[in-house]
Amino acid sequence: MRLAELPQRKLEKQLRAPGGLTLVTGPFTTRLRSPILSVASGLAELYRDFPIVPDAQYADFHIEVRAPQTVRRWFRPQVLFLFEGKSVFKPLAYHQAFPMLEWGLNWCVTSQVNHHLLFHAAVVARDGAAVVLPAPPGSGKSTLCAALAASGWRLLSDELAIVDVETTELRGLSRPVSLKNESIPVIRSFAPEAFVSEPCHDTLKGTVAHLRPSQHSVECAMAPVRPAWVVFPRFRPGAGTELTPRRRGSAFMELARHAFNYTTLGRIAFERTADLIERSACYDFTYSRLDEAVATFNALEPPCA
Repeated sequence: MRLAELPQRKLEKQLRAPGGLTLVTGPFTTRLRSPILSVASGLAELYRDFPIVPDAQYADFHIEVRAPQTVRRWFRPQVLFLFEGKSVFKPLAYHQAFPMLEWGLNWCVTSQVNHHLLFHAAVVARDGAAVVLPAPPGSGKSTLCAALAASGWRLLSDELAIVDVETTELRGLSRPVSLKNESIPVIRSFAPEAFVSEPCHDTLKGTVAHLRPSQHSVECAMAPVRPAWVVFPRFRPGAGTELTPRRRGSAFMELARHAFNYTTLGRIAFERTADLIERSACYDFTYSRLDEAVATFNALEPPCA
């Protein structure tokens, strides 16, 4: 059953119910409760094509987004993110409930999942071959990911590369792409047909909005893809588009720096990171124009097997 099949009022009611709503995002299920209307409307807009599981008996994560049970419910109202009944972040302003849900869902994966190797990287794919885009905040990673996703590439994630430790294949969440500040009008101009949510202002990350993933990306979320390219992007205003080969040893070290659980997994992390790099063509990529960036990625040839 898709979330879009649930009428809005029934969605709001289910989110308030003790059992909540069980949402499937790739390999993970999340049981979510929230009485906040902006959470319900955000889910309806951005997760409409995602599977939900009525009367689910199991979920990987149990979360709740609600107001504190204090005077801050009414005076300068705030919102909390609870994981298994415990608040894990500082409260945010009430109007930031949906961005807090998105950040909390990322936290659930990065803090609780150790049966996959996790990197801070965007991942998109075409024809079963994935490009991994590791980069620190401010590098233009999510903007580039959004542009590729809006140009026909399959979206796996704008934040998390999830590597199967048995096969080195990549798995996807296909969740909405987080856009910040200047990226929001840039993507709206680049892909006017894509759905971008209304911006949420004055967050810790500035102004935030989300690009809805394509139905195709959501429907393919459970299908793993093989790594083919590792590209380290960097947005530089006014720069030309430049794709430069990177030595595999350097690429390995830089990719490992972006791992969330490298130390926890130890030898397995080393071996899977090495496998991923060995199977991929590695590049540095500088850009300022999205149309040129997308054309460059469309022209990529996968490495020989």
